Amino acid sequence: MAVVLILVIRSSRFDAADTRQTTLEKIRQTGTITLGHRENSIPFSYFDNQQKVVGYANDISLAIAREVEQALGLDGLKVKLVPVTSQTRIPLLINNTIDLECGTTTNNSVRGRQVGFSTNYFISGTRFLVRKDSGIVDLPDLAGRNVVVSAGTTSEIVLRRLNAERKLGMRIVAARDHGDAFVALEFGKVVAFMSDDAILFGEISKAKNPAEWHVVGTPLTKEVYACAMRKGDATFKQVTDRAIEGMMRAGEMRALYARWFQSPIPPRQVNLEVPLDRELAELFEHPHDRPLQ
Repeated sequence: MAVVLILVIRSSRFDAADTRQTTLEKIRQTGTITLGHRENSIPFSYFDNQQKVVGYANDISLAIAREVEQALGLDGLKVKLVPVTSQTRIPLLINNTIDLECGTTTNNSVRGRQVGFSTNYFISGTRFLVRKDSGIVDLPDLAGRNVVVSAGTTSEIVLRRLNAERKLGMRIVAARDHGDAFVALEFGKVVAFMSDDAILFGEISKAKNPAEWHVVGTPLTKEVYACAMRKGDATFKQVTDRAIEGMMRAGEMRALYARWFQSPIPPRQVNLEVPLDRELAELFEHPHDRPLQ
């Protein structure tokens, strides 16, 4: 009897795993793909003046939606947009609220235990945004001072670790998102905002006087961004990767970069003027989904 019971239990577990609905099946059944988006991550995913979601990563997620529509043979796939934060993006994927999140999510081995990742589409380094007259040039200058990060980001983890290891005595403030972090900096509650440099350039574009700000410091980490999806969904990943890699091969990803990082962008038509990094250009030529950490 014991042997029979074990076999029944094992069989039921196998059946439960075997009948789990894939993302493509869910999309086919509902006729809708649900995309998570950031509200304030210029120029990746954010609201413009008309409260429309725009940005580099948003354009990538919409291209993936079109690839899904074609793969499923659907006519008029509905796209539902759901706002996410650094803290909510992974839980909302795991509980099936969203199907995909393309923004400023770092593809690393720790997160890879919880979610799957697409082919990477951006590489950035973590640095500091400060006032030009602050006298701050690198991490040691922040000893004993107030520094802000966005809560739930890899920047927060790295900064807290370095603060402890180097005994810098920084007072680290965790803001809800990048926008709130910059507000704290602009109002003088902190002297520096640590994040990925591409995000920091985006925040400068929102400043009352962008010329007052600059990005400084030796990069403390290298971050590689990818779209996050539910773990173990090979068919959905295949479609997602096909869309991203197709854009890279066709030169569309370079054009997208030029549009969002080297041209005037909404809402204030500021040109971020960020040169195409050698490592990112190499990624466009030889796409992969490997984490850098």
